[in-house]
Amino acid sequence: MTALPTEQASIEFCRDLLCGRTPEEAITFCAYLLPERAAVWWAHECLNHLTELLDGKDRELLALVRDWVSEPDSPHHRAAVSKAAAMPPTTPAAWIALAAGWHDNGSAMDATGLRPLPAAHAVNAGVLAGLARVALADRFSVLSAFVEMGIQMAEIEALRQSADASY
Repeated sequence: MTALPTEQASIEFCRDLLCGRTPEEAITFCAYLLPERAAVWWAHECLNHLTELLDGKDRELLALVRDWVSEPDSPHHRAAVSKAAAMPPTTPAAWIALAAGWHDNGSAMDATGLRPLPAAHAVNAGVLAGLARVALADRFSVLSAFVEMGIQMAEIEALRQSADASY
């Protein structure tokens, strides 16, 4: 991102990024704004809206990510995501699987040969790689929908954290 921080609230800043010169920065901001597991789910949901643009392997990876998000402590799901994360990230869903693997097991990044990066980096790469497959005429509307979904998730996470803090 090249946008400089401001005193704005996160949601307002994100919406301003969406309206700025490089609206893709709003995707990047959402990837880092959301807690890691929520970011992985958000990316899954973004790519799930693009399934007609994804191949069978990406759809399989999305199913693994979906299962992992729903039951992250399941040894079966953890093993499947770790195995998927060990593959080079060459497709949108492979980046999302890598994000889940990095979140779940830091050693998954060792197998990729990539330098250690936060899961948000892989989420960002996956969502932007998926967005790059969208027809140019539709790209901004799809990008906007992805960002709004990310903002909604951020608002839900903020409410959840606020409720947890009050107990």
